[in-house]
Amino acid sequence: MGNNYNASNLTVLHGLEPVRERPGMYIGSTDTVGLHHLIWEIVDNAVDEANEGYGKHIFVTIKKDGSLEVLDQGRGIPYDYNEKEKMTGFQIVYQTLHGGGKFDESNYSAAGGLHGVGAAVTNALSKWMEVHSYRDGVDHFQRFEKGGSKALPLKDLGQTNKRGTCVSFFPDDTIFEDITWNYERIANHLDDRACLTKGVTFHLLDERTNRKQDFFYENGLKEYFNRHAKNKTLLTQPIYITGEQDRIKVEVIFGFFKDDYNEKIISFANGVRTTDGGYHVTGFKKAITSSFNSYALSRGKIKGNDLLDGDTIREGISVILSVSVPEKLLQFEGQTKGKLGTKVALNAVDNVIENKLLYYLEEHKTEADAVVEKTIIEMKAKNKADEDRKKERELLKNHVTSYSLSEKLCPCSSKDYLANELFIVEGDSAGGSAKKGRDPAHQAILPLRGKPKNTTDIDDEKTLLGNKEIATLIYTIGAGFNKEFNIKNIKYGKVIIMTDADDDGSHIQSLLLTFFYNHMKPLISSGYLYIACPPLYRVYNSKKEIYCYDDNDLQKAIEEIGQGYKVNRYKGLGEMNYSQLSVTTMQKSTRKLIQVSLDDDEDAHDKINTFLGKDADRRKEWIDNNIDFTNKDSFKEELKRER
Repeated sequence: MGNNYNASNLTVLHGLEPVRERPGMYIGSTDTVGLHHLIWEIVDNAVDEANEGYGKHIFVTIKKDGSLEVLDQGRGIPYDYNEKEKMTGFQIVYQTLHGGGKFDESNYSAAGGLHGVGAAVTNALSKWMEVHSYRDGVDHFQRFEKGGSKALPLKDLGQTNKRGTCVSFFPDDTIFEDITWNYERIANHLDDRACLTKGVTFHLLDERTNRKQDFFYENGLKEYFNRHAKNKTLLTQPIYITGEQDRIKVEVIFGFFKDDYNEKIISFANGVRTTDGGYHVTGFKKAITSSFNSYALSRGKIKGNDLLDGDTIREGISVILSVSVPEKLLQFEGQTKGKLGTKVALNAVDNVIENKLLYYLEEHKTEADAVVEKTIIEMKAKNKADEDRKKERELLKNHVTSYSLSEKLCPCSSKDYLANELFIVEGDSAGGSAKKGRDPAHQAILPLRGKPKNTTDIDDEKTLLGNKEIATLIYTIGAGFNKEFNIKNIKYGKVIIMTDADDDGSHIQSLLLTFFYNHMKPLISSGYLYIACPPLYRVYNSKKEIYCYDDNDLQKAIEEIGQGYKVNRYKGLGEMNYSQLSVTTMQKSTRKLIQVSLDDDEDAHDKINTFLGKDADRRKEWIDNNIDFTNKDSFKEELKRER
């Protein structure tokens, strides 16, 4: 371009064009997470109405045709003409970025829809959207198509006794990688919303399967906490605190569990789940550390120079924290609202909790002492174990290096670590093909012999490192494990699980994912972990070949090849020659990879413990409630969604 760069080279995106041009800026991604974010934006509007006292029921329906409908009992979207903006209420809400009723606190005291872009974004990323506003005794209707363009003028469809808003939309398959709604993901989200919207029932119906559920909490967080504490032994009774400071309302319930050293914090701001935390979570942690140190000092449990470590205090804690922030103070980091950026929330939460927790601890000395003593014992154990751990790791590292890495790992030659890839391959046969078909400069191959250990209930480092497959994985990746894991030391930009497309392969994949979740979680949260997608079929004749990844691909390929076709069914990676494996599964230009993401840490933890933990009764209960063994396809689909 050079010297020819002038005003004619500049582009202005109008209306909803910015959303379609850069969807990730508004919904985070175009994968299944971003797809479902379209629902949350519409549900948020319904919840905001309910929180203002308008309506006791919210209905979410997955339609047979793949569209989705949200119906509330609120005031109905305004339909009349706005003289100042020169457009109708429907146009402001559904066709205009940063438009709506949430910038004025007289409309909503504490809304989750901060930026006024939610409903418009959903419209922009849909093939079509239909809106009914049941208001003033009339059904006001409008249809939008092709990313938010007005397809029909605003219509009055006649009188009605209904009140509220009904929004139906069909996501745009040219924007999203997959437009299949996930029932469990929607159900979990509505369950969250129900616990924060006391007295309101959320109704979910899937017309594809006729599956349905209702979500209702009369006592909100208390009931929600009891559900998450099921099958766990409490060290303290649940501690419930509410209060308000600087116009920020704080509600929290938490407890400490015996024989549990994981920290679980579920946080919300204005009904929105803040998966990445924020200032309200920081305030909670500060209050816990300060309160327990003050109590321990006053009881002579510790001295002034030997304060309790906050991270150690919180080992075994389970927390549900919710704050309600006035709109003018509310700040989220990003449109997806994963992190609360309202700084005053830190002091508000800290002060509300600390002021009441100090009194609670004095009145419940037995429980308070139990937490303090557990913390002191754990801190001493950590200090004592540090030196032993270093010595043991050095010995084990040398042992692993000598017997494992030299025999198993086929390394790559490049020292540009972030450009390198580690393929974890099932068996020596597939490993041999992978070694021949790889890019030797940037692709390393690590074959596994047998199934890796189930690490769900294993915390002991000696047990972990004593398993050859696990130890080899740890030292090959090079970033450590557990609390000492440091992503900066990783030797590969991608760690790729490549297993057979059969039951054994799926089992190995699940065991590896469990290990990485339990002992190298930042590998997942930082986006380094992937799953390779080998094809199931090869359809070919003398002139052409097509690789297929499911039965639908197979049928299309057969039609395209035509007469005289032949089919290879790949039951394992070893059935492909090295060139086929390379082209379909390893070469960057032709392969398919799934990036493993962690959208809901609490849900992931529960699922792993359900499917791979020691509690067989809990697993049986899930199977009885979710699997129809008379329907083979239903069984496969349910397992696929949970995998």
